Amino acid sequence: MKNSTTYELAAPGAGLPKLELTIAKILFRLQCLTGNRESFNQRFQEERDKIRDLVVSCRQEDGAARVLIRRLPGLEDSSRDWSVWMTLDHLRIVHLEIAKVFELLGQGIEPQQKVSTATVKPSPDVTGAVVKDYDLSCDVVMSAVAAVKELHTPVRLAHPWFGPMDAFAWHALMAVHIGIHRRQIERILSEIAAG
Repeated sequence: MKNSTTYELAAPGAGLPKLELTIAKILFRLQCLTGNRESFNQRFQEERDKIRDLVVSCRQEDGAARVLIRRLPGLEDSSRDWSVWMTLDHLRIVHLEIAKVFELLGQGIEPQQKVSTATVKPSPDVTGAVVKDYDLSCDVVMSAVAAVKELHTPVRLAHPWFGPMDAFAWHALMAVHIGIHRRQIERILSEIAAG
């Protein structure tokens, strides 16, 4: 386990390296072209189940330990020194924000908010109580998706990396996003186990 306080990380919202972002855009576009509501729902649920399995056996002190990990593809540099609880808090924040986006897009209303990766960073003081809140946020966002009859909405909301996206693309992104952070939790717990 590495102490993150001895390292300088990029500022929140700095994004991904240019080449990685270009590749991510291509892969994300392919996912949007080949996926559908059911496949995105299934992937989201599979990742949610994997996170539940990781967290159910997580001791409180391990969940609270901030660990500097090697950066994963799709993860901003500023996000690689989180604890398990911080990672769940980030997912909770994103799920609740995107649930509002689905509601607006589904009603044909263009959201006025500006999406920023810097504004969805977790609290460093979050506790294990976040597990329940995270789980509820998964239900909230999936209910919001289910309420949108046609995900290919005429209105869009821009993502800072992928540009203007309809509800379908946001749904695709939710499935990818939770997977990135599941891998982050695995790496945090692996670093803790390695001592």
